[in-house]
Amino acid sequence: MKPVINLDELELEAVGPEGHFEQSYAVVGEQIGAKKLGYNLTVVPPGKRACPFHNHHVNEEMFLILEGEGTLRFGDQEYPLRVHDVIACPPGKRDVAHQIINSGTVPLKYLSLSTQERAEICEYPDSDKVGVYVGEWGAMDLRALFKAEQAVDYNEGEV
Repeated sequence: MKPVINLDELELEAVGPEGHFEQSYAVVGEQIGAKKLGYNLTVVPPGKRACPFHNHHVNEEMFLILEGEGTLRFGDQEYPLRVHDVIACPPGKRDVAHQIINSGTVPLKYLSLSTQERAEICEYPDSDKVGVYVGEWGAMDLRALFKAEQAVDYNEGEV
């Protein structure tokens, strides 16, 4: 396997549109032999976002803006984004929840880098959901999303 690839060689896969969400992306890391880090190229049309506002409790992400302009929602703040901005999204509580929005007039293209721990818990503050993910992306052993207020007692339903 060749350990290098040019971004121009990537084939983008379209996702959406669904409401405010639409993107095209390419998984990069697997193509060049990455083992502990994941790399993706993402392109988001004007007015759209790739994913909901969320925070990770385990994995850390970094983004590098390659083309276009946008807005970063981060915790309770918003930051303008432009070419060559680097964004750090450490694991943590809702104060590090994040979302990249294409608030510009041309496609927003960015490179994503993340750790690849295979057990993850994400919160989605806008919808008050929690996601539990275990396994390889694309072939999860466990994927459960639920509303946070649906919590039950530890012993409920046990015999």
